[in-house]
Amino acid sequence: MLCTLAGLDPTGGAGIAADLRTFAAHGGWGTAVVTAIALQDEEGVRAVHPVDPEVLRAQLQAALQAGPAALKVGMLATRELLEAAADVLDEHGAPPLVLDPVLAAGAGGALLEAEALPALSERLAPHTTVLTPNLPEAARLLGLDELAQGSEVEAAHALRELGWSAVLLKGGHGAGTTCVDRLVTATGEQAFERPRVPGPTLRGTGCTLASAIAANLAAGVELEEAVRAAGDWLHGEIARAHASGSTTLP
Repeated sequence: MLCTLAGLDPTGGAGIAADLRTFAAHGGWGTAVVTAIALQDEEGVRAVHPVDPEVLRAQLQAALQAGPAALKVGMLATRELLEAAADVLDEHGAPPLVLDPVLAAGAGGALLEAEALPALSERLAPHTTVLTPNLPEAARLLGLDELAQGSEVEAAHALRELGWSAVLLKGGHGAGTTCVDRLVTATGEQAFERPRVPGPTLRGTGCTLASAIAANLAAGVELEEAVRAAGDWLHGEIARAHASGSTTLP
């Protein structure tokens, strides 16, 4: 059993729907905790309607009592929801947890209040197995406008210094013919390089990668191999989506 704590995208391109599809593709039974309804489409986010923090708290308590083998955390929307989730994790503990710091939608639009950024590391880093930011998210978490080209490894180490035990800095927003994801842990660094698949930006790739990593961790796979396998699987899904002309993953 796996659990996603994330936003509900009514179009199914990202968030909970993408997470549950990914769990199922990896042979996992998925449960879900809804943090917010994000009214979005291919043009961007129209509106975000957070759930009541007490509703989130009750959902997460029930989900954790069911005993998921791994937890994927995505969109949290507000500081109040982040604090509510952290309170429950403090009380109950957490299984292996993959945190995708969803700060904005791929098509544009904020998905986490700026005032919640400091609390992200203060409250959730102690429970997190691996943080999976893309390049713009890493810059925001570090208080920068953008990351300088070639500073990716340095940025991942800087994020670890904020309290995250492991950081997978994704390279999808980079340039060039290859995409390099960089995993930095207490024991070293690992780069995962794959050919960049040409085509339009797809929605839900960050959600999908984090969920695939969580599914692999739930199966008992060590972190480095869980990250490698999830990235290889996602690369194939992106290629299939582009070949079919889709703007979302299968």
